[in-house]
Amino acid sequence: MSTVDLPQLLPAERTDAERLIRLALEEDLGTAGDITSTTLIPADAQGAVQITARRAGVLAGLPLVALVFEQLDPSVQLEIRASDGTAVRPGAVIAELSGPVRSLLTGERTALNFLTHLSGIASLTRQFVDAVAGTRAVILDTRKTLPGYRRLQKYAVRCGGGRNHRQGLFDAVLIKDNHLAAWSTDPAHTLADAIRAARSRVPSDVTVEIEVDSLTQLREALPAGPDMVLLDNMPPPEMREAVALRNQMAPGVLLEASGGVTLANVRSIAETGVERISVGTLTHSAPALDLAFDWR
Repeated sequence: MSTVDLPQLLPAERTDAERLIRLALEEDLGTAGDITSTTLIPADAQGAVQITARRAGVLAGLPLVALVFEQLDPSVQLEIRASDGTAVRPGAVIAELSGPVRSLLTGERTALNFLTHLSGIASLTRQFVDAVAGTRAVILDTRKTLPGYRRLQKYAVRCGGGRNHRQGLFDAVLIKDNHLAAWSTDPAHTLADAIRAARSRVPSDVTVEIEVDSLTQLREALPAGPDMVLLDNMPPPEMREAVALRNQMAPGVLLEASGGVTLANVRSIAETGVERISVGTLTHSAPALDLAFDWR
């Protein structure tokens, strides 16, 4: 594999990528390998392909193309002509690969599966980010990710200009309605009690956030000093009231909108004054970006 300047995955993201690539190649090749290519293509045949964009979008996952062929056949040469996080137009050449034709054919689908999926997430994220441009709101992902893919899907969100919410259950407190229902059946226990209980049991640098679905709950939560409050499925007019209430009672607390966020309504949500908008669609419903191997 040739040495190229690739966007840098974080170490944990690279580890996940390598593991997923091994799994992808194992399930594709089984014990017999690529029997179509080995039947039809001479072992010494050499060729070249270009990865091209068939639709406009934002790239994410180019480092995984390199990792696929590092595992499959290190003799394949790769020239990257674009970078993760950049927008491409239809017809743009993203990368060129050359080497044994058998290896190029064998790795084609695995490389494209990763690249089209992650680029789809980056592309959709960029649409949401552009939709709220000029407001104070940032676009965040959620934990609605595919098992094993979380770090890579969150990497793709960053490539699209979004930001990452908590990585998992281990790195931040987010108290939701089911937590409250399971925590106590005592009607005297309040949202504020739950926030104080959580704060007393985690390090001071761990974020404590609580979900509310009404202004009444917000009034109860703010005096307890959460770092953030998630406004669950509130309509924009109510969100505006929530922002005004927060500004009056606890201006240091961040507000996050979540639930039912679409490209059609995200701008109106951002204009309420919330600082954060989390969007599950980014990772669980982003359509793949149409990219292809074009043989030279």
